[in-house]
Amino acid sequence: MTTPTAPAPTLRNMRKAVAASLIGTTIEWYDFFLYGSAAALVFNKLFFPGSDPLVGTLLSFLTYAIGFAARPVGALVFGHFGDRLGRKKLLVISLLMMGGATFCIGLLPTHATVGTAAPVLLTVLRLVQGFALGGEWGGAVLLVSEHGDAKRRGFWASWPQTGAPAGQLLATGVLSALTALLSDSAFLAWGWRIPFLLSGLLVMVGLWVRLSVDESPVFKAALAKAAARTSEDPVERMPLVAVFRDHWRDVLVAMGARMAENISYYVITAFVLVYATTHAGLGKQTALNAVLIGSAVHFAVIPAWGALSDRIGRKPVYLLGAAGVGLWAFPFFMLIDRESFGSLVLAITVGLIFHGAMYAPQAAFFSEMFSTRMRYSGASIGAQFASVAAGAPAPLIATALLKDYGTSTPISLYVVLAAVVTLVAVALAKETRGRDLTAVEPERERAAEPASAATAATAPH
Repeated sequence: MTTPTAPAPTLRNMRKAVAASLIGTTIEWYDFFLYGSAAALVFNKLFFPGSDPLVGTLLSFLTYAIGFAARPVGALVFGHFGDRLGRKKLLVISLLMMGGATFCIGLLPTHATVGTAAPVLLTVLRLVQGFALGGEWGGAVLLVSEHGDAKRRGFWASWPQTGAPAGQLLATGVLSALTALLSDSAFLAWGWRIPFLLSGLLVMVGLWVRLSVDESPVFKAALAKAAARTSEDPVERMPLVAVFRDHWRDVLVAMGARMAENISYYVITAFVLVYATTHAGLGKQTALNAVLIGSAVHFAVIPAWGALSDRIGRKPVYLLGAAGVGLWAFPFFMLIDRESFGSLVLAITVGLIFHGAMYAPQAAFFSEMFSTRMRYSGASIGAQFASVAAGAPAPLIATALLKDYGTSTPISLYVVLAAVVTLVAVALAKETRGRDLTAVEPERERAAEPASAATAATAPH
């Protein structure tokens, strides 16, 4: 009997998969980053009044961090069903959940209207956002990784990663335009709601594109291959159990690899709005415009880093990025302290270029670590469990350090420590470039192959 294999990818299918993943991740990251920017700029006043500015910001970032707590739960649930039902179905659900929650935030009453119910409702919707995003990333990068071939997987799989800076561009661009067009009082009264309500329109566009793409050919081939064996379930009954049984080392590597990537990103793009406006004395519009420029460069360099990982390997590119953000941690704040727009742009842009060297190969790197029947669960768990310890508290920790010490030095050391953890984790990992995704099987299957072969050899003919 011939073993079913994934069909050869076509450029048309590859482009459709990239478009479906990219537009969806852009919209979902737009929603997620919009909340982060609003937490730094307006939520402290609208939902947590009566505190001094930094305490209000801390409370605002606490609800921001709560969204990360829901991401591992989303990774577990979406990973389980994504490995059993397919990537496409779960990606449609995650998009609808994220967009719906963001739209509802735009309709929320503030503390002045309903009192303490306002921050409670905000927190609930933030949890829905985090749950949806926990399932989005793994499915999006797998949809592209499993459509393409091994030779250019790093390049193609890096495109869903550009959804993060694209979403940041979109969110920051809309906020920047509104703050430029509206007075501070108008923006605080009603203008901040517009970007959240726009999410409803964006979701409709994303849904149309995402529904048009085919299911992952690697996933379909894995189902056919397993179904051809009469003794095997076509899907893994408990992908989560299988991940920790067969790939627990890979999960730890993925978590360690995310520490510097996640922490540095939220310091550079979210906390920088707090530091630049409250400590360096720069205007809100100036800080938003600097993040806007840095995000545009970030978007451009991610595919380049992904392509480089196809040539020299995932690990060298990732290690370069981790070392870069560690070395840039002190110059980053020194440049911001010069209180000029040019220095702020330089600080953010260089930081995001180094971040891109980690983020670009991450999609292919994590996808190549796990076997098809547990790949959605494995990649999502490794990525999202790390976000609880990394991205979730990063703006909160940075703000608390600034409040307690009044200087950026402890924050820089915090980023350096994260870089060291990532350097160690990636250095200990195996290089995955060029791995055939259809050939990556669970450890128990590989262990069973010799026994199966011996049984076949001694069987009567």
